[in-house]
Amino acid sequence: MDIHFGIQNIIFILALAAAIWAFARQWNKIWRNIKLGKPLDRTDQPGARWKTMARVALGQTKMVRRRYVAGFFHVVIYVGFVLINIEVAEILIDGILGTHRILQAPLGPVYDAAISFFEILAVLVIIACVVFLWRRNVQPVARLRSLSGWPKRDGNYILVIELVLMMALLSLGAAEANMNNLNTEGWLVTSQLAPLFSGLSQEALHWVERGAWWFHIIGILLFLNYLPYSKHFHIIMAFPNVWYSRLSAKGKSDNLERVKAEVQLMMDPEADPYAADAGGNGDDEDERFGAKDVQDLKWVQLMNAYACTECGRCTDSCPAHLTGKKLSPRKIMMDTRDRLEEVGQVIDQKGHWEDDGKSLLYDYTTPEELWACTTCNACVEACPVNIDPLSIIMDMRRYLVMEDSQASAQINTMMTNVENNGAPWAYAQADRANWIKE
Repeated sequence: MDIHFGIQNIIFILALAAAIWAFARQWNKIWRNIKLGKPLDRTDQPGARWKTMARVALGQTKMVRRRYVAGFFHVVIYVGFVLINIEVAEILIDGILGTHRILQAPLGPVYDAAISFFEILAVLVIIACVVFLWRRNVQPVARLRSLSGWPKRDGNYILVIELVLMMALLSLGAAEANMNNLNTEGWLVTSQLAPLFSGLSQEALHWVERGAWWFHIIGILLFLNYLPYSKHFHIIMAFPNVWYSRLSAKGKSDNLERVKAEVQLMMDPEADPYAADAGGNGDDEDERFGAKDVQDLKWVQLMNAYACTECGRCTDSCPAHLTGKKLSPRKIMMDTRDRLEEVGQVIDQKGHWEDDGKSLLYDYTTPEELWACTTCNACVEACPVNIDPLSIIMDMRRYLVMEDSQASAQINTMMTNVENNGAPWAYAQADRANWIKE
C-alpha cells in the first residue's frame, strides 16, 4: 500500500470536515423544527416497524405499484445511489490517506467485478436520469405537469447533478484505463470508454484523472449539503419516516383524549360533573383542539413533511382531486414543510418563536381544500414512504369545527340532527325505525 500524504490530502480533509459540519448544522435545524411538534409515542411493535422499513423504505415495494416504468428507473437510481457509495467510501479513504484504489490489491478479482458492477449501475443511472428529465420537461406526466417554480427546478437540479456525477465517475475510470501503472483490464465499462482519452500523454491523463476524481468527490460533498434544502432529502428521511409510520388500520380515527374523557363523563350517571379536572387534562386547558399551525401537529406529522418526495402519487390517487376539487394531498405536505421552514427562520432570526401573524391553516391551506377530502386514505396508501396527509387534514378540520365553529353546512346540519334527534338524519326518534316497514 503506497501512501503519498501531501497538501492535496490536507485540502481534502478540510473540505470533508467543512461539508460534514455544514450538513450537521442544517440537520440540527431540521430536527429542531420537527421537535416543535407535539409528542407522540410511536415505538410500539418494533419488530413490525423494522419489517415495514425493510419492505417499504429499503425494498422500495410501493414504488413499482401500477407505474412500472417510473418505478423501475427510480429503483435503478436508488440502487445506484446506495451501492456506488461503496466506491465513494474508497475514494474517501484514498483522499484522507493519500492512497490510490486502496482496496484493489487486497481484493483482486473481486474488486474488478465490483467496479464493473458499479460502472454498469452508473450507466443505468445516467439512462434513468435522462428518462426522468424527459418525463419532467419534454413530455411531463400529469402529476408532474402541475409543478412549477422551485419544486420543478429542484427536481431538474437533482437529476442533472446525478447525471454529471456519474459521468465524472466513468471519466475517472476511462482515464485510468490509459495510464501505464494501473490495471483496469477487468473493468467492463471504462475499458470501452478508454479510447476517448487514448491520444493523451501520461501527464495529461494524470490531470484528467485527478480532475475527475476531485470533481466527483467535491460534487458529492456539495450534493450532501444541497439535500437539506431539497425534496431529495427524502433519501435520508424515508427510513425513519417509514419506521415511525402508523401501523394501525388506516380506517381507524384517533380520538382526542380530552373530548373522549368529556363524553365518558357525560355517559357515566354516577360521575360528578363539577369535579375538578373531570377531563383528566387539567394542565392542557389552553391547548387547542385540532391544529391551526405546525406547532399544533405531532412531531411525526412534521417529519412526514420533510420526507415528502413531491412525486404526486398521493394527489394522482385522490378522488377529490380527480373530480376537479381543490384538494391536493401533495400540496398539504408541501404547505406543512414550507410553513415549518418559515417558523424555523423566525426562530433563527429572533432566537425564539414569536407569533408572525401567519398560520398553516388559512395562510397556506384553505378550508375549501380540507373539506374536499373524503377521508378515503387513498393518499396514504399511494405514498411510497408511508406519509399520512390525511392525519394533518383531519387535525386542521378539528380546529375549524371545535375552535372556529366553521364546519361546512352539511356537517352543521348533521350535528344539529344528532343533537335534536339522536341520529344524523332529519327524523324524529319515534320515526327512526320506519324504514323497516318498507
